[in-house]
Amino acid sequence: MKPLFLLTLMLVTQIACHSQTGSKETPVKNPYYSRTDTRKLHITNAEWKRVLPPDLYAVARESATERAFTGKYWDTDVKGSYYCAVCGNPLFRSDAKFASSCGWPSFFEPLKANSVIYKEDNSLGMQRTEVICERCGSHLGHIFDDGPPPTHKRFCMNSVSLDFEPDPGAH
Repeated sequence: MKPLFLLTLMLVTQIACHSQTGSKETPVKNPYYSRTDTRKLHITNAEWKRVLPPDLYAVARESATERAFTGKYWDTDVKGSYYCAVCGNPLFRSDAKFASSCGWPSFFEPLKANSVIYKEDNSLGMQRTEVICERCGSHLGHIFDDGPPPTHKRFCMNSVSLDFEPDPGAH
């Protein structure tokens, strides 16, 4: 009887500890995600690391880049809205999305002029302009001057940094 009690106690303790720290099976819910709250967020990277999946954290907070042609939105043409996957800030509409053949979702303009901010990026021996979520400061991708009219801009975004909501009835 004692070994069964100890085994049960160990199992309950392991489950309780596992669910408090989060894992792939039970991720920690991101309490900062909201599609309606527009207040600017000032969250430490340690806190973001606690609440974001590792692949999103690497791109959004460490400016990593997902491999071309691997993200879930690079080749989708469903009508809807794209939000920051970190905080829920509205970023792009599918009407501004175009097939750029670069392997990442590309847009010619943001939903609102102030939904993103721009920062000079001279990493990797290149001169580029980084696109950052205005609300949470997360890395989304880069902007280039080779897009279609009317803006001639290409917002080259990482799929992992985006959350998509299809329009009602869209397929």
